[in-house]
Amino acid sequence: MSDQVRIVFMGTPDFAVPSLRALVEEKYQVVAVVTQPDRPKGRKKELTPPPVKVAAQNYGIPVYQPEKLRDPEAIKKVLEYKPDLIVTAAYGQIVPEEILNVPRLGCINVHASLLPKYRGGAPIHKAIIDGEKETGITIMYMVKALDAGDMIAQRSVPITEQDHTGTMHDKLSRTGADLLKEVLPRLVKGEITAVPQDESKVTYAPNIRREDEKIDWSRSAKAIAQQVRGLHPWPVAFTLWKGKPFKVWWAEPLDEPAREVPGTVKRIGTDGIVVATGEGSLLLTEVQPAGKKRMAVEEFARGRQMEAGERLGDE
Repeated sequence: MSDQVRIVFMGTPDFAVPSLRALVEEKYQVVAVVTQPDRPKGRKKELTPPPVKVAAQNYGIPVYQPEKLRDPEAIKKVLEYKPDLIVTAAYGQIVPEEILNVPRLGCINVHASLLPKYRGGAPIHKAIIDGEKETGITIMYMVKALDAGDMIAQRSVPITEQDHTGTMHDKLSRTGADLLKEVLPRLVKGEITAVPQDESKVTYAPNIRREDEKIDWSRSAKAIAQQVRGLHPWPVAFTLWKGKPFKVWWAEPLDEPAREVPGTVKRIGTDGIVVATGEGSLLLTEVQPAGKKRMAVEEFARGRQMEAGERLGDE
């Protein structure tokens, strides 16, 4: 049955690779992969293919990289593959209705949240920043509205206090692929009963902006620690030190009251930098001063110019 279903897969980053791999391993006929164009990357701005393109080429699957999927030429090209089913995972562009309406088995999406929570482009970051105890994967039918389609299946994944966006990304990526493997046979046989989302419970997780990365020291130590974890290892939370960006790669809340003005450096030692917050104290254990590499605070403390009593966050 699986080899008779023509699938077009749409995805771009590392998150989507296990889902593509699952389709190949389960012997589905992936007739094409649609992914974002190669982009300049790194300090040298070298043109770099997206991870899904690399994987597709390794499998010998044709790759199409339109700049804008909504362009008539791009729509025509995708429909020329005659897909019975379109599977997307973190593709990064809106799939136009002219494509959504064509495949006989529909278009489905592997989304990294327990919908209707966290529709949008940064669901993993937002779940951790908000202090959620769990998140998960939802496989749903795609509709014109963002992440609003009927749900085919869900699986929850716990978030531990040591998890960050990097670890949850990998867990959810694997979970999404496993759930896709389970769902597809029933979908192909027409045995799926999809469930509409509860619109009264919808929340959004828009893409992270620069202002979301800046630490507000008037917040609680717990909230700031969640922000740091939610932005680790990308794009990374930051504050200002001597007017320049000072990245905070890891931090932990302390059970220690703070009477100082929020952002005040209370002390610096080999165990970390202790900073006063609006509620409690925060221990910074891994940092990156402007123009320097990422380092443990033990290394930073050896050659430090930061002193107790300084204020972080000041322009």
